[in-house]
Amino acid sequence: MTLKQIRKAIEALAGKRVMIIGDLMLDHYMIGEVDRISPEAPVPVVRVVRESSLLGGAGNVARNIVSLGGRALLVAAVGTDEDGERLDKLCRDAEIKTKLIRDPARPTTKKTRIIAANQQVVRVDQELAVPLQVAELDSLFAYLEGVIDNYPVIILSDYGKGFICEDFMCRFMRMVERCERRPLILVDPKTVNYDLYRGVDLLTPNTKEAGEGAGLPVKSQDTVIRAGRALFERLGCRNLLITMGGDGMALFEGPGTVSHIPTFAQKVFDVTGAGDTVIATVALGLSAGLDLLTACTLANYAAGVVVGQIGAATASIEDLYLAMEELPEPEVEAW
Repeated sequence: MTLKQIRKAIEALAGKRVMIIGDLMLDHYMIGEVDRISPEAPVPVVRVVRESSLLGGAGNVARNIVSLGGRALLVAAVGTDEDGERLDKLCRDAEIKTKLIRDPARPTTKKTRIIAANQQVVRVDQELAVPLQVAELDSLFAYLEGVIDNYPVIILSDYGKGFICEDFMCRFMRMVERCERRPLILVDPKTVNYDLYRGVDLLTPNTKEAGEGAGLPVKSQDTVIRAGRALFERLGCRNLLITMGGDGMALFEGPGTVSHIPTFAQKVFDVTGAGDTVIATVALGLSAGLDLLTACTLANYAAGVVVGQIGAATASIEDLYLAMEELPEPEVEAW
């Protein structure tokens, strides 16, 4: 793949549409200093000096779509609380179109990370990981029926918080199959929900998730291939992308065709959110009409950008151009 082809692929991303459905959460950071131990228990006392809130989960996937020049529709559930309002505002500020189902029976999912001296001291989760109630699920599908034909690619962002459940997947896949132009369905999987993803177009597990789904440890090229084939046999998915951190990615276009894409990361500071960046870039590439291998190659460039930053970062079009110019042409090999 030449740099000229990659540049043309990057240019094609602008303005393309992707729908993201799944678990939206508020990433809340409390950052401070520690200079003493509590007299009440042997724990540090963190004196908070600043706070920030970011879009997490499916929200970070949507943020990546917009950062790359795409148009994102985020469909998710929040509570009828202050954190739900905060997420709504963060989405508007990020220019993400939303359909937020307000569920009075659940709090908005929130992860609070308390950080001192660049170290996470503790994480506090506020959540209720249960499926939507019947009335909210009916409202969701009434909305989806009216918009699904406008989106050629849909990402299911499953963080195990209950939104992606058996009832949802049964109704969703039936709706997808009725579409005049069936959208491509991409899934960022949660291991406990693997059997819900039967027949989707692309799964994007990391090596740990792939190994758990296949029932074997994944530590080498041979075990990556074995795990991939086991997942095809288990789920009947059409394609599979196993992300391998510093070892790049393995793209299965069916169980018998495997391509290895080397990593483009020059520095690795933080892998937080890298999976969100990968699936967002692949989805936007497919929406732009790119072939799967080219879309995954762009995703590897984008992932190489975000792991060189701290926190759940995003890659921009400018980042991709810069990475492309600084790095050699990718050498994709058949496995």
